[in-house]
Amino acid sequence: MRLLPPPGPSRVLTLGTLVKTVGRGLWLVSSALFLTRSVGLSATQVGIGLTISALVGVLASTPSGYLADRVGPRGVQVGALFVAGTLTIGLVAVRSFPTFVLVGAATALADAVERGARGALIAGAIPADQRVRTRAYLRATTNVGISVGAVLGGFAIAADTRTGYVALILAAAVASLTAAVIFLRLPTVAPVAAPAQGPRLVALRDRPFLAFTLVDGLMSMHFSLLTIALPLWIAGHTQAPAWMISALTLVNTVLVVLLQVRAARTAVTLPGAARAARRAGVAIALACVLFAASGALPTAGAMGLLGLGAVAHVTGELWHSAAGWGISFGLAPADAQGQYQGTYGMGYELGKMLAPVVVTTLALGWGVPGWLVLGALFLLLGALVPPVVRWAGRTRPRGADAGLVTRPAKQGADLAG
Repeated sequence: MRLLPPPGPSRVLTLGTLVKTVGRGLWLVSSALFLTRSVGLSATQVGIGLTISALVGVLASTPSGYLADRVGPRGVQVGALFVAGTLTIGLVAVRSFPTFVLVGAATALADAVERGARGALIAGAIPADQRVRTRAYLRATTNVGISVGAVLGGFAIAADTRTGYVALILAAAVASLTAAVIFLRLPTVAPVAAPAQGPRLVALRDRPFLAFTLVDGLMSMHFSLLTIALPLWIAGHTQAPAWMISALTLVNTVLVVLLQVRAARTAVTLPGAARAARRAGVAIALACVLFAASGALPTAGAMGLLGLGAVAHVTGELWHSAAGWGISFGLAPADAQGQYQGTYGMGYELGKMLAPVVVTTLALGWGVPGWLVLGALFLLLGALVPPVVRWAGRTRPRGADAGLVTRPAKQGADLAG
């Protein structure tokens, strides 16, 4: 299994993504501390500001993709990264809650534009049968970049000084600007003319695709199991040592880096991607059951079940990610890849907004029954994807990108369905 994509646009995308996500890792580990300890905001103000920013990202997703389709995705992505880097520098000047909301919302808008352009750029620069594989490389690279950034950021966090936090912010800004320069090496993808008649934001009128976006977005709440619910569950409801939190995060990161590209082979066709989503629901549901059972066992047993649950969860995570890419590319018309990828991203942003409340209320508020309800929810969501995809396949408008709709699967790609 190759750990690097072949030379060409995929490798340039991977390099730029690595640089960009190192900066993202720097910001993720330091943002809450910078805003509370250096700026002086309360935890509640930080939470409200982040929620407002997330809402801006949701609302801007589809229009951002439309912009990339009409203007050309490479220029839009590069411009968005330059704007995001500049706004990141502006965080140094934040001294109040209104300023934080303003800068945060503007940054979320730039991020939404960059995401929509990235989807259109992959669709335009990468052959149809390699798009899911390329997204898999980018996701594995993202995990590496964020992990490296988090480790580097730990040194400044340990110092706990404004100078250290400002240095992290400036480093994150430089990473964004450097990624923009790297992406200039990508081939230019010509803009696509808008249809002469009919609505402009066709993705928002595509009911089957919106149904898939909603189901997939709700299913993406499982990402918060590892980052929010499980650490609190381990610390407050099990006999497992606290270091298990870091160990399970490391297991997840390593397995995503090593296996995401391989898992993407199951999603190179629409039927294969739909089956991968169904399997993801089963795996994540199993993880919820194992996590729930860990609370009733002594230390060794709890550690064992938590480890098995983490492996089941990351297996579902790998299948879920690959399925989403395959379906979102496969259902999008050739002249609207940007806005369809933006709409697909809107589902993830919605899931990210809902997840903290949903997973903490169920897993921590309800305990074992709550974990079982979560498992049943993910099982149901995974099972809904195949019928929704079949519905969408029957209603595709003329001009849909058939590269993933009809392309025969590579040998072995869909055998696990």
